[in-house]
Amino acid sequence: MKEIKNILICGIGAVGAIYANKIHEYDSKSLKVLVDKKRLENYTKNPKTFNGKVLDFDYVLPENTDFKADLIIIATKFDGLYDAVKNIENFVKEDTIIMSLLNGVTSEEIISEKYGWEHTLISYFIGHSAMRNGNTITHDGTGDIVFGINSAKGTNPEDIKTVSQFFDKVGIAYRTPDDMMRAYWLKFMLNVSSNQPSAIMRLTFGDMQSNPKFIELLQKIMNEVVQIAKAEGIQNTDTMIEEAMVGFNSMIPNGKTSMLQDIEAGRKTEVEIFAGTIIKLGKKHGILTPYNQVLKDMIEIIE
Repeated sequence: MKEIKNILICGIGAVGAIYANKIHEYDSKSLKVLVDKKRLENYTKNPKTFNGKVLDFDYVLPENTDFKADLIIIATKFDGLYDAVKNIENFVKEDTIIMSLLNGVTSEEIISEKYGWEHTLISYFIGHSAMRNGNTITHDGTGDIVFGINSAKGTNPEDIKTVSQFFDKVGIAYRTPDDMMRAYWLKFMLNVSSNQPSAIMRLTFGDMQSNPKFIELLQKIMNEVVQIAKAEGIQNTDTMIEEAMVGFNSMIPNGKTSMLQDIEAGRKTEVEIFAGTIIKLGKKHGILTPYNQVLKDMIEIIE
């Protein structure tokens, strides 16, 4: 079995910093963090901190040609994905495994357009929200990387074993569901239903969890996602809302969704990959998506 020895991480925001820090603590020599010149200057002058610790990574620029990665983890925001796909090119070899921890259900399709599906895993982060304030990131350590293959696209199943072995050594919590595509859509449903209204109404998870009227709204939004997922061929959709509610209620009360944090910081949100995707697929399948249309309109007004 192939062994992962060299890792490249692209994007050290709220989620990327969690795993960059974890891998760096395990073996700092095995990790490189990809940045552009602007971020390199920023991080040099004003280093990122994670739970109070200054992050001192080995940064590389896209034009670097003396490093090849066994594993690449992309953890940018969606608006940085196309740049990331282009910028990792010099670090990809024939058997490089690529994982995307972006929200939504489209990033792997975009990555595979350039690098193929053979070594592109379906993956996401699920856990307590990391809190980001400028270059300061805090996280309580609760969270998993969930990953697997897109069997319909021919992803190599051996890559699951290879990444699992590496995560075991590093101490990264993970799950590998039998039905990865269903799990993928389950996380997407949680994002679509909680991120967007929380950003509009400025609600923490506790605010949302304790408000019965909000729960009604949440489940109406979830129902639109269930209809789309079923039309897209996802199996066993009847229990998805019930399962998503378990994940929703496990979030820490004072936590904030990533979209609320983006709104508060004046950053561009990921509404296009949440409501935008649901609306687009709704039109494809002839399914009405009024809740997501209103959410998209309201968030775009705020932006």
